[in-house]
Amino acid sequence: MQTLSLLPQMEALTMPDPDREIFGAYVGDLLSWVMGRAQADCAWITIMSNVNIVAVAALADVACVILAEDVTPDQAVINTAEAKGINILRSTMPIYESALLLGSHI
Repeated sequence: MQTLSLLPQMEALTMPDPDREIFGAYVGDLLSWVMGRAQADCAWITIMSNVNIVAVAALADVACVILAEDVTPDQAVINTAEAKGINILRSTMPIYESALLLGSHI
């Protein structure tokens, strides 16, 4: 188990719930698959950066969205995530390395 505030290697883009605990991870970019397969309280790692990630994160009740490969969402995504209470972090590492780092902490 890991809280978001203890992932210093990743940059917080939105952090309305920094003490939310992470129980597992899901890696995927196909939003319909994430909605049906990501478990509540997991960290979702993706390279998708459009506003739909906020809706999917809310529906799946993930602890956070981690944008790998230094993906930067536009301000509308950040504003929507803040309004919906969705934590978004950014990793400069590729998806695989981001997942390995996360896995070493949970």
